[in-house]
Order: sequence, then structure tokens, then C-alpha cells
Amino acid sequence: MRLVYNLLFGVFFILSAPFYFLKMWRRGNWRPGFRQRFGRYDVLMKQRLTNSQVLWFHAVSVGEVNLCTQIIRVLEPHVPTYKILVSTTTSTGMGELEDKLPTHIERIYYPIDRRKIVQRVMGLINPRAVVLIEAELWPNFLWALQRRRIPHFLVNARLSDRSYRGYRCFGFLFRGLFAGFAGVGAQSEADAARLRRLGFRPECIEVVGSLKFDSARLQERRLLDVPDLLSRLGVGSDSLVLVGGSTHAGEETILADILKRLRQRHPKLFLVLVPRHMERGREVGESLQSRGVRYIARSQITASTRYDPGTLDCLLVNTTGELRFFYERADLVFVGKSLTAEGGQNPIEPAALGKPVIFGPNMQNFPQIAPEFVRQGGAIQVSDAVQLERAIEELIQNPTRRSELGRIALKVVKENQGSIERTVEMILRNLPQGRN
Repeated sequence: MRLVYNLLFGVFFILSAPFYFLKMWRRGNWRPGFRQRFGRYDVLMKQRLTNSQVLWFHAVSVGEVNLCTQIIRVLEPHVPTYKILVSTTTSTGMGELEDKLPTHIERIYYPIDRRKIVQRVMGLINPRAVVLIEAELWPNFLWALQRRRIPHFLVNARLSDRSYRGYRCFGFLFRGLFAGFAGVGAQSEADAARLRRLGFRPECIEVVGSLKFDSARLQERRLLDVPDLLSRLGVGSDSLVLVGGSTHAGEETILADILKRLRQRHPKLFLVLVPRHMERGREVGESLQSRGVRYIARSQITASTRYDPGTLDCLLVNTTGELRFFYERADLVFVGKSLTAEGGQNPIEPAALGKPVIFGPNMQNFPQIAPEFVRQGGAIQVSDAVQLERAIEELIQNPTRRSELGRIALKVVKENQGSIERTVEMILRNLPQGRN
């Protein structure tokens, strides 16, 4: 089985490498740490890791990194003898790690899942335990952990329908790997049941809730004064700001068309677009321009930028790590990847700020969370662009309704917090020596 996997992985890697590296190049900032993906580290890092009790966290990209940094804040005081190391897969994830973690915590890129590369990395790092955030599960990595009898954990575990079907289809490969986990923190009873059916040991699974509710609770440094920035763009405190957060292809044009129509009746409406992938900034800008939307890109704004009121219709945020600060100024929020794409982005962050939230029909990544907001009246779910426009105009016209939606959304968030502490306790109970 391992031989077959490694042969197939090698073929797949060779065929997909051009697309993989092209994607990295488009995202930019790919050179720093590139050799780490092949298990090559500089001398200083090797020295820092030698003879250390390493607790290794892996967080794929930005969303998982945010959860990971918050787990570490709670866990670290309990494990003073451990050296904490965090890996990520993307350059944007690495940027978040550099911004949010203290310098004494090591940060590396996750190794490509080739057997020799994984063996090299394990030999150098020699972790005492590994914590995987959500569900990026690579066979060679897990086989190496099992062979070395290193306890490993899966936290904030949730399986989409697609992932569940895939793991069941390849059960002959994954059941043995899943049985090796020392602890699993599931988001819900439904997720726990699926995990058991896939081969995770029942005694290792705990339902702790979604860490994403807690992720909105911890305060971050304010890195951007959004009201001041918007005021320099001619957007006053009496303007109504609609934020399209983590949007995907097609959603920006829908919001732009809605903006053009609604501004005829509501001239103080202003749109802030934050595409999920900043490398789409040029594409989105061209789309806005073709529709006659007067916009400025976030990267173009300098200390001397000044516009008169009514000059601009839209701000296009083509930078990373600033969405939360724009949510703070929002009067209403549309959550992306829910109208023209599947999965949905995180509705908890704006809800935790007491903002009225709207999302489309495709919230598969939040199968318990999104319906709970809707059920309690803390969010509006629409089925298409027509309903989205109606919902936006209704909220523009009804400030009381906006306030009520935001109040209930915040209540739902508070009712579901506490999962980080439960997750940390699960990890501590199963860690090798090193707990304080």
C-alpha cells in the first residue's frame, strides 16, 4: 500500500509541479523558505531545534493559522519545557505567523509528502507530539509519526460531504492512519459520528465545538485605522459601508452591480471589496472599471491620499490580514464564497463584532454554524443575487433591523465559546512529559 501511494504521489507531483509552482509565483513572496518545503533548513534553525522537546503544530493557511495562534496562547503556559514549532503551507499563512507569534516560536513551511523528505524532516525536528489544525492529512507524514510512536492530534475536526466521501472511498488507505491519533477534537456530534465511521478510535474523539467561535474572542493589535483611511477617501461617519468579505469570482461583479443600482436611491452607500485571494486584485479592478464603478485599490493609498465626498464608490482591498478591521467599520456584511462558489467563508468574525451578516446558499463549510445563525435570527441567508439586493436595501432602510441582527449574531457567538480551553485540555491530557 505504501509503495503504491509513493509511486502514485511521485507521478502526481511531477505532473502537477508546474501548476503548483505557478500558483506560488502568482501569490508572490515564495522564495523565502522555499527550500524548507524539501526538508532543507539553515544551520541556526537546526541548532535551535537540536535536543529540544518540540511540540509541532501544523496550520495549512490563514484561517487555520489564526486558530493555531490562539491555541498556542492558551497552551504555552502549561508546557514550559516544550519548544513550540508551527508549520504552514502557504506564504500568506507564513505572513500571519510572522505577524502574530512571538519570535521564540519556530516557523517553517510544511514539507512535501515524499517519503525521503518527510524522513529527513522527522530526523531533524524529532517532535514529541504533533497537532494538526482541521484536516490536512498526508499519509507519509502520518506513517512517520506512527512508526516513531509520536502522539498526534487533530483539532477543530470537521468533514465536508466531499471529504467524507473521499476518505470512505479510500478507506483501505486511511483507516489505519486514522486509528493512530491520540486525540481528536470534533466540532459537533455529527462530525464525531463520521470520524468514528472512518476509523478514528471512539475513545479518542471529544466533541469540543468549533474553535472559530473562540477565534473571534481574543483581541488583536489594531494595525489599521479604517475610519481614518475611509475618511481620506471621502467616506464620512454618516456613510453606509457594505463590506464584501472573502469574495470569490463572480461575487464582486454582483456586488458592484447592486451598488450601482442602490446608490441611485442611497447615495451614501459605499462598498468595500475584500477578495479572498489578493492576487485577483487586478482582475477584480478591471471588472469594476468595466462597470463604471469608481474605485481605488488599497495598495494605492498613501499618507497624502485625499478624495472629496462622493468621488469614489468602492475600495478594493488587495492586501492581506486587514479584513477584520474593515468588518469593524461595516454597517452590513456579505460573506463571500457563498453565492457563486461553494463552501462559504467564516461568518463568525463579523458576527462577533455585532454586525448584520448576509450570506448565500452555499455555506457547506459551516454546516452547523450557518444554520444556527439563521435559526436564531442572527443572519440572513439569500438564494441568489436578486434576494441579496433586496436584503441589502432592506437593511439600509431599517437601522433597527440591522441592530437586531447584529445583537443576535453576537449572542450566538458568545453562547458557543469555550472550545479552545476544551481542546487544550484534551491535548494536555495526552502529551508526553512536559506539562507543568
